[in-house]
Amino acid sequence: MKIALMMENSQAGKNAAVLNELNAVAGAKGFPVFNVGMSDENDHHLTYIHLGIMASILINAKAVDFVVTGCGTGQGAMMSCNIHPGVVCGYCLDPSDAFLFNQINNGNALALAFAKGFGWGAELNVRYIFEKAFEGERGQGYPLERAEPQQRNAGILNEVKAAVVKENYLDTLRAIDPELVKTAVSGERFQQCFFDNCQNPEIEAFVREILA
Repeated sequence: MKIALMMENSQAGKNAAVLNELNAVAGAKGFPVFNVGMSDENDHHLTYIHLGIMASILINAKAVDFVVTGCGTGQGAMMSCNIHPGVVCGYCLDPSDAFLFNQINNGNALALAFAKGFGWGAELNVRYIFEKAFEGERGQGYPLERAEPQQRNAGILNEVKAAVVKENYLDTLRAIDPELVKTAVSGERFQQCFFDNCQNPEIEAFVREILA
């Protein structure tokens, strides 16, 4: 599983600490981590709006399998991700949120609160969140006797989202202000992750066009 970590301007100062915990958990499982957002407050400027665009491009291009993101409260990043096709982002404050999202919703992104409640021992909470987010086989349900209807409902929800978002994925990108998209894809680490791992030539061509 390839994992992207992306952080925006208000919480960029915490990137090193969050990345360290994510690498500790993912590295033990052999999962590569790509730090594609802001690494400090002087880095390429991003808002939570850009994070949703970045997550959608990476996931729809199959450049990564999972996105870890967030903002001050985590709410903006979650909403920004979930407006895009193909991205199913959960809101996560503690390890049980991560475990239940893993087992019941089986999505491909998590939004964390990097300011609200991020106090003493925050790095431990973040590490335990990552442990539960990437633990075991996903989508098995909880409790197990409810697995079948939970799996069915998660599938139905994805079908409903696909029905609501009827446009071709590239059409949805083209409908966004191109300056927003250009800012989202202009980061050097984002581009390295995307171009090295992209499996969709049409999305790759679009990104190159935006950057030209």
